[in-house]
Amino acid sequence: MRIVFMGTPSYATTILEALLQHSDIDVVLLITQEDKPVGRKQVLTPPHIKAWLLEHDLHVEIYQPKSLRGDEAHAKIAALKPDFIVVAAYGQLLPKAILDIAPCINLHASLLPKYRGASPIQSTLLANETYAGVTSMLMEEGLDTGAMLGFSYLKIEPKHTSTLLFDALATLAAKLTVVTLENFHSISPLTQISANASHCKKIKKEDGLVSFDHSAQAIVTRFKALSPWPGLFLESGIKLLELECSNEKENALGGVLQAINPEGIILTCKKGSLLLKTLQPISKNAMSAVDYIRGKRLNIGDTLV
Repeated sequence: MRIVFMGTPSYATTILEALLQHSDIDVVLLITQEDKPVGRKQVLTPPHIKAWLLEHDLHVEIYQPKSLRGDEAHAKIAALKPDFIVVAAYGQLLPKAILDIAPCINLHASLLPKYRGASPIQSTLLANETYAGVTSMLMEEGLDTGAMLGFSYLKIEPKHTSTLLFDALATLAAKLTVVTLENFHSISPLTQISANASHCKKIKKEDGLVSFDHSAQAIVTRFKALSPWPGLFLESGIKLLELECSNEKENALGGVLQAINPEGIILTCKKGSLLLKTLQPISKNAMSAVDYIRGKRLNIGDTLV
């Protein structure tokens, strides 16, 4: 079967790799986002999936349109006569003209209809869900509203940050993609119940701002969901790079240095305390929290900020 694949981050790369290894699948085109400037020096950097293809010298044509709307993108895809268009975290909505070329199958990283939208994995962690999963679905003009073709899921473990969960779900999605394509004509699509739907927004940098007026557990939950980007940071600009919950006792004041041990420093929160191991002050390298408070001459009972 002939496949046009659309995707951008590592999640999509894992799925593409599974398709390229399948003897009955011919990926005739990769469509991905444009190269973008990254970092302080604004170095023009290709999307993860494009870099992976080039690194492995895989002969798949790469197409990076600014937009899928217009005659050029439609003509290019239609000329290839794909049997399916497979989409995984591409980053743009598909216009109706492209949806009409061939069945478009999206691999969305949630158990739909929960967490339609741009940040399903982070939102799943922020909500302290027990399970996470992926859904293969037929695409339509709505945002993640199409009929569902299959599911795969796993139990969320305490170790799961968004990065680890992305990787685990990408592996599930890769297997689910192959199963969905192989069995497409025998699957009865299941309509989503919109009354059960929830939507998640695109994560922004300001979502990483926290204070010790939150509970320790809430801060740890946000840390798992928002690492590595945007990460957690305080109003002062200090980034919290490595932390865990220490206890859940009530405290009168948050941000107070409660104890110092070889692993890090214990800071009070409105409820509970955090063991902060590593932090990064503004315009400086990451350092141990113990070294930071020694440099600032902070003692037990002082506040971090």
